[in-house]
Amino acid sequence: MLILVLNCGSSSLKFALYDSLGLRVLAKGNEERIGLEGGEQNHTEAVRKILNQLTSGEQGVIGDIHEINAVGHRVVHGGDKFNKSVLVNEEVLNTIKEVAGLAPLHNPPNIVGIESAMQVLPGVPQIAVFDTAFHQTIPRQAFTYPVPYEWYTDYGVRKYGFHGTSHLYVTKRAAKFLNMAKDQINAITLHIGNGVSFSAIRNGICIDTSMGLTPLEGAMMGTRSGDIDPAIVGFMAEKLEVPCKEIINILNKKSGHLGITGKYTDRRDIQTAVENGDELAKLSLDMEIYRIKKYIGSYSAILGRVDALIFTAGVGENNTVIREGAVSNLENMGIKIDIEKNRNTKSSAGETDLSSSDSKVRILMIPTNEEAVLVEDVVAILENRYDSHYNFHYSFE
Repeated sequence: MLILVLNCGSSSLKFALYDSLGLRVLAKGNEERIGLEGGEQNHTEAVRKILNQLTSGEQGVIGDIHEINAVGHRVVHGGDKFNKSVLVNEEVLNTIKEVAGLAPLHNPPNIVGIESAMQVLPGVPQIAVFDTAFHQTIPRQAFTYPVPYEWYTDYGVRKYGFHGTSHLYVTKRAAKFLNMAKDQINAITLHIGNGVSFSAIRNGICIDTSMGLTPLEGAMMGTRSGDIDPAIVGFMAEKLEVPCKEIINILNKKSGHLGITGKYTDRRDIQTAVENGDELAKLSLDMEIYRIKKYIGSYSAILGRVDALIFTAGVGENNTVIREGAVSNLENMGIKIDIEKNRNTKSSAGETDLSSSDSKVRILMIPTNEEAVLVEDVVAILENRYDSHYNFHYSFE
């Protein structure tokens, strides 16, 4: 089957065309400056342009757009309405719109992407794959906030979690790597990129995750603060004489590493600055490592037995300093890294065990592949053999 994967942002549209047999990528790319002043296209026009590129002249990889069997869409937030990927119909689309307020920066463009693809490819199945779906197994005591309960019942205020397809993928791959049944593995998954989230996995399903109602909760990130005292919002709104929403904007876009260093979000730049004696860069790096370690400790406590600690995403796959720092001095928890192997391992090495021979917990680096999950879900739905994220048998296992 040929599956077109779309990831629609407010001003960009990433795409990839997959042959589901062997998860082979036939083409991929990105359309930018959509809908911006000076831009030449809207999202529907961008989809048309992509299809023209896929079918035109020497650059084309297919003869006709009718060869595309389905379109898979990344949708950031499904609220608690969707615990698995779904075939999009009018009811599903309306429900996605209903929960758009939970992800106002992400869901609206995701919706536009779906509607644009439906217009350009009428009759072609459209499947929505949700970042939040994998985390819908989190128990009530973990997803409920200690705030007035009607905030949840009336407004949907609860922990949802994100990066679900990444956490799912590396969990399944870790089970395969360790020759364990996918419903028996206990793991802590560490998705560390510009955005960062961690998950506690028991018997192959998620029981807690670091991001919350929005992606702002949890770990320190490139531009996001992560966990802070919530009273800071009102305190700083008063001090700066700005609305609370402006403080939230700062916490999302001007905090994290950028907030501490004043200039850097990329960990490579931060490490270079550390080597050049930048004290704030060192503080920022130390803060991230410290906070990762705290999550490893807390998730180990709720899991009891940990089979694997899994690093993934751009930083997790390539930043040897953060990996080593995050697990240092955890030998009493059975976590011991092979320092030389870690320092010589990047994502290009593929799935790698970074543990020392006497480590009770396996420390793994597994390159993520969120699109693999998306394509597998699309094919399974089309073939009527899809159940749910946590018990469907993925071929990428």
